[in-house]
Amino acid sequence: MSQATATATGRPTRTRAESRELIIRMTSYVLLGLTGIWILYKAVTQPADFLTVAFLGLKFGALYALVALGYTMVYGIIELINFSHGDLFMLATVMSGIMMVTWFGQTSPGVTGFLIMIMALLVAMVLAGGVNTLAERLAYRRLRRAPKLAPLITAVGLSFIYQAVGIQMNGSGQRNWNTLLGDSGFTFGSVKVQWAVIVVLAVTIPLLLLMTYIVNQTRQGKAMRATAQDQDAARLMGINVDRTIAFTFAMGGALAGAAGMLWLQSVGTTRYDLGFQLGLIAFTSAVLGGIGNLNGAVLGGFVIGIIQVLNEAFLLGNAWSQTVVFTILILLMVFKPEGILGKPTTEKV
Repeated sequence: MSQATATATGRPTRTRAESRELIIRMTSYVLLGLTGIWILYKAVTQPADFLTVAFLGLKFGALYALVALGYTMVYGIIELINFSHGDLFMLATVMSGIMMVTWFGQTSPGVTGFLIMIMALLVAMVLAGGVNTLAERLAYRRLRRAPKLAPLITAVGLSFIYQAVGIQMNGSGQRNWNTLLGDSGFTFGSVKVQWAVIVVLAVTIPLLLLMTYIVNQTRQGKAMRATAQDQDAARLMGINVDRTIAFTFAMGGALAGAAGMLWLQSVGTTRYDLGFQLGLIAFTSAVLGGIGNLNGAVLGGFVIGIIQVLNEAFLLGNAWSQTVVFTILILLMVFKPEGILGKPTTEKV
């Protein structure tokens, strides 16, 4: 009897904080499970509408993924949340519209139009990459050893500068552009697929594969990974850390430029403050997949893109789109703070 009493007394009891955390976790699992059941129900009961909307989700997810990669690459190298990245994407959308419509007058599909679109895509990537590299050289590099708050505030300042340039180029309101793709597409059975979806995926997937190859297989990619682990050790191994970080900014900017061109052709609207909203969604994609993880940023972009359009089509509508996205993000962060593909890390002290 005394031994049983001692065993019962020594058994650990769950504290109030642990019980609260368990309830939150279980609630999160239930809500996420209900979301999955709802998606499955729509796929079974309305397959044609579901697939039509899902293809649109893939289009927006691909655009989010391109912008999210710029966030996660810079964060992985120097642990900077580059809040101006979304506004760099905005500048790329406006510049793409000026090149395609104002300079060359291409508003209808054709061989010449698609050749000019490819040229404009390359120009947008080069210009956005150059602007991002210049920002790193003139602003971020000088603050590399400053407290982390200094480069963060600098990123916010650059964001306002980019928006001011956007107002001068685009105006203060929304601007509509005639595009080559428009809303046209084809029907496969009862499923409608826009040509914009095909073009966005045809450009995005090779870019993502190329960037993955550069990071994982090339000498410059090895330098990037070494710099991300330890900059001082990378310098001792003969790596030019400044050039490596500048190359990372250039790659991230180029992807934002490509996303800007594809956004213009698939959506056809530009705003000077577009980068704030879409940049926030792209950053959320990076966090959802695991900040600093390239594959995670891509996965997060596609997940948010699909959930967003499914909500707008079948659930609460466009007005609640951001609420649904961030609610799911919060629920996931509750029980997996490192993101879907992220790895748990210990804070260095």
